[in-house]
Amino acid sequence: MPTTPLRLDDSDKLQLARMANTLRFLSADMVQRANSGHPGAPMGLADIATILSLYVNLDPSDPSWLNRDRVVFSGGHASALVYSLLHLWGFDVSKEDLSCFRQLDSKTPGHPEYAHTPGVEITTGPLGQGIANAVGMALASKYAKGLLGENLISHNVFCFCGDGDLQEGISYEACSLAGLHRLENLIVIYDSNGISIEGAVQKAFDENITERFSAQGWEVLACDGHDYESINTALVSAINASKPSLIIATTTIGKGALSLEGSHKTHGAPLGKDIIAQAKAALGFDSDAEFIIPKDVALRFLNVKENGALTHHQWLKNLTPETKARIDSLLDPSHIVYPSYQKGQSIATRVSNGEILNAIAAGMKGFLGGSADLAPSNNTELKGEPDFPDGRNMHFGIREHAMGAICNGIANYGVFLPFCATFFVFSDYLTPSVRVASLMKARVMYVFTHDSIGVGEDGATHQPIEQLSHFRAMPNLLVFRPCDGNENVACWQVALQQHTPSAFVLSRQNLEVVSDGADAAAVARGGYVLQESALDSHNPRLVLLASGSEVKLALDSQKLLEQQGIATRVVSVPCFDLLLAQDEAYRQQLFGTGKVLAIEASRALEWYVFAHDVIGMNGFGASGKGEALFERFGFSVENVVSRAKALVVC
Repeated sequence: MPTTPLRLDDSDKLQLARMANTLRFLSADMVQRANSGHPGAPMGLADIATILSLYVNLDPSDPSWLNRDRVVFSGGHASALVYSLLHLWGFDVSKEDLSCFRQLDSKTPGHPEYAHTPGVEITTGPLGQGIANAVGMALASKYAKGLLGENLISHNVFCFCGDGDLQEGISYEACSLAGLHRLENLIVIYDSNGISIEGAVQKAFDENITERFSAQGWEVLACDGHDYESINTALVSAINASKPSLIIATTTIGKGALSLEGSHKTHGAPLGKDIIAQAKAALGFDSDAEFIIPKDVALRFLNVKENGALTHHQWLKNLTPETKARIDSLLDPSHIVYPSYQKGQSIATRVSNGEILNAIAAGMKGFLGGSADLAPSNNTELKGEPDFPDGRNMHFGIREHAMGAICNGIANYGVFLPFCATFFVFSDYLTPSVRVASLMKARVMYVFTHDSIGVGEDGATHQPIEQLSHFRAMPNLLVFRPCDGNENVACWQVALQQHTPSAFVLSRQNLEVVSDGADAAAVARGGYVLQESALDSHNPRLVLLASGSEVKLALDSQKLLEQQGIATRVVSVPCFDLLLAQDEAYRQQLFGTGKVLAIEASRALEWYVFAHDVIGMNGFGASGKGEALFERFGFSVENVVSRAKALVVC
């Protein structure tokens, strides 16, 4: 049913002003106490946040309730406002937590962090990410509504953003998809204060936002961000809209900060004790007190908690045991029937991965995703499944950055496991989103195909070199590079048990299946002995380490080395990160006292952690047949044997 605007009389507006000013001074006090932070945006947005509090649907006693509204601050620097709201709404954020703003180990870090502060839906800070996250949440809710029904999924997704968010290209990408899918429950509130760090926004940003969003299929509304009637009307119109809504709210940065109102100086620095004291006195607050929350204001804000608990209780009445069981089963991996591959079979890992994706989708109904317009090349189509929103095949278009951030939003929605895909070299376009996912330990699965110089004729622009090292250096991200289809299966089995994002780096070219089957327990340790030395299985003179397509090269090289009397062991390392986490005893078990030579068609500098020498790429690739490129850059049996022999005699 449509939402009816609340009628606001003069006494209501006086109360709303006290609520907004409480938010302003809490935020200013937090920044001042920390001597660090951003007071300007929180003070400018306080009136809008106050009106939002009249409509938002949350239950602080259960922050993960499925049908809650989602509130995302894309401008994560406005965190002082976020924490003030969470405290006043009744989440587990105390006044003491507010006073510890930006301090080590506090619940109130400089930018909002998911799973760190109760009520924070997603980690934000890099501008534009939050808009795409909100689009992901709205996309997830659209699919969930089709799956579970409107009586269970009826919430809104609110997103606060600023000029900086809209300047970032990721916002164009994400908002285009939002308009395409008519995400009617998505409401973006644009804090249009005209100020950036360098001064007036017009120095760098002067486009017609109304026309831009109208062209992308959005409902565009406007309001005076300090007039309660205007905000109320715009917000209710957005809630009732049949497509995504943008509210352009004209605000004053640092509203209430007297002489600093409207100044870029309020963006990222404390206002100063004198200004804060004078501002409080001017608005009827005790100028000598910090972190003031009048009792009447506290009671009004706690209506959010009371209304949310009531709505949640009513929602639970509609949740049948059968539906609850269905929701609980969406991410259950126990029904997945994986494919298997015959030793000696020739199949690219991107192809085996496509078969694995389909097996997972058949057994796990909450598994969904797609590609950046590369599904036929990435092998990511879920066979027999309709396109989103009727099915689980998502088409992100050529929008890699937004694709990554949208998947973060889908992951944090709570009942889905998203995957997304592109060529590995184009992972650079979504790395910022991968980094935020890793910060949150969000369960997103990345499929990166065309993994090396094996791409061939497309040349250096399409041949990833440094990307493996980059992603392996990223904390909380597991990077899998399987050597064949069977190891690929084991990698997925391991990844689905983790509470982190995972990336699968896969070959374009066919690879020979080199094992009868990979042991998931062995893969879970990152590396394992694939082929023992026939000459000395206890203490070989040489250990060859490799991942992906270079594992077969290591096996071929082992044969020649052993023929020449050099006892050689081959260790496959499908996940460098997991191997790095193993203790010294396990490393000793793998490497013994022999020399270690690593082989990988990438920059490969990280292998020196384990290896005495590394055969890797020292420059970019070239255009030519893949086989010729491997030969050119030293990935041949002849070169491996030569480097190995030089290593064992030194």
